[in-house]
Amino acid sequence: MTSLNKLTIFVFLSICLSSSWANNTHVDFLECLSHKIMNSNLISQVIHTPKNSSYSTIYNSFYDNLRITSNFKPSIIFTPTNESQIQAAIHCSKIHDLQIRIRSGGHDYEGLSYISETPFVVIDLRNLRSVSIDTEKKTAWIQAGATIGEVYYRIAEKSKKLAFVAGVCPTVGVGGHFTGGGYGMMSRKFGTAADNIIDAKLIDANGRIRDRKSMGEDLFWAIRGGGGTSFGLIISWKVKLLDIPEKVTVFKVPRTLKQNVTQLVYKWQHIADKVDDNLLLRLFLRSSKSPFKGGQRIVHALFKTMFVGGVNELLHEMQNRFPELGLVKEDCIEMSWIESILFFANFPRGTALDVLLNWNTTNQGYYFKGKSDYVQQPISINGLEGIWKLFNQVDENSAELQFSPYGGKLSNISESETPFPHRAGNIFMIHYSVTWGEIKNSQKNIAWIRKLYEYMGKYVSKSPRAAYFNYRDLDLGVNNINGNTSYEQARIWGVKYFKNNFDRLVKVKTKFDPTNFFRNEQSIPPLSPEV
Repeated sequence: MTSLNKLTIFVFLSICLSSSWANNTHVDFLECLSHKIMNSNLISQVIHTPKNSSYSTIYNSFYDNLRITSNFKPSIIFTPTNESQIQAAIHCSKIHDLQIRIRSGGHDYEGLSYISETPFVVIDLRNLRSVSIDTEKKTAWIQAGATIGEVYYRIAEKSKKLAFVAGVCPTVGVGGHFTGGGYGMMSRKFGTAADNIIDAKLIDANGRIRDRKSMGEDLFWAIRGGGGTSFGLIISWKVKLLDIPEKVTVFKVPRTLKQNVTQLVYKWQHIADKVDDNLLLRLFLRSSKSPFKGGQRIVHALFKTMFVGGVNELLHEMQNRFPELGLVKEDCIEMSWIESILFFANFPRGTALDVLLNWNTTNQGYYFKGKSDYVQQPISINGLEGIWKLFNQVDENSAELQFSPYGGKLSNISESETPFPHRAGNIFMIHYSVTWGEIKNSQKNIAWIRKLYEYMGKYVSKSPRAAYFNYRDLDLGVNNINGNTSYEQARIWGVKYFKNNFDRLVKVKTKFDPTNFFRNEQSIPPLSPEV
């Protein structure tokens, strides 16, 4: 490094660290990182501290749930542009004992990728977002900073007959989504995103880059549904692309209590996991306040559906399985798979596809709490009516239950094939959510969703009462703020997310990250952490 570069970096660090938040750990970390990078211009582009104007912009782009608060924001946000910079950050954080958090998209229900109660640095992967498609081999390499929307767009850009199965929201980052499972609108036909991963590149706690061959099958198994940030920093995924017809069929059909919603939802439970594997009948339950003074809330059900095939086939299947819904051809729209992505993301018909490239989320100014469950026996009529009563206790137009059906390919894969264990025996998954607009309403809304969750206990899976890891929920058990949760503490929530796979995940963690370098409040613990 030249004397001029050394001087430039010294001045940069002095400006960045001339405030009360800085301590020796942060100074030492940044000095270490600057020596590794050795490019003063690049350092100013990839290191962001509270003294930089870029810091707030980047931080706020993933701070989208106002409920998430912390005494500590990251001391540093690091936005690497290549693998060697990540290796440098891991090296420097290890020798200077500064915890890291890894962020890709920002849809993190409890904010574990960007907040902590202890000093830490965020490694933000926004600059690592390339998607490389091989249409002949029907594969794609996807960098972990890409969003689902970008992946969908790049696939459709290359082929009208290939697709990938992942979530509905385009701004979700693949880095976290794939590692938790990745349920989507074609999961009954193709499984989860994790089921279609065939290789990966990961940087381990020693800074080594490993692919599937060099990491071994145990670690490759663990990161496909077991939460990748417990085991390393995933740089990219190789996925298998899926053959689809040129047209799929979609519909959104609303019904209210006056239109026999209770009976429709009850019947839906008996057929949703048994229909043709090409059909995914998703159900949204919401309520809104009557416009008349003193009126109660009105329950709505929205049947939001995708069929991998034509409208006539869909109508035939619906008439056989669910004639009570009264679906008619006019309710249905045939469109390309990529157009269906916009449809389910609630973009108006005719929206340009490049909206999927708009990855940068900003603070939307709302408060949010989510939870999840799995249902193995249909909820009774009385049980459903109890949900409607609880809806009447919400003050704002903010509560929603999503019923996402299982069966099909999801049930044909063994529970132990990947860490994602929610397979045969589940009729559907419930996603609970409540949002509100002012902090003064936080306590009552959180209390409401917890009351609903408690009420649902008698109707959902038991021993364990299962949950979906991508809908992270800190209510599920003990969570130490420094991420050093013991095996006994972690097992409380671990078996809910991973069932019998939890102990195998702990063994993999113990082998590949025994010092618990990669950790957060709900990461897999090693058997004997040495931190």
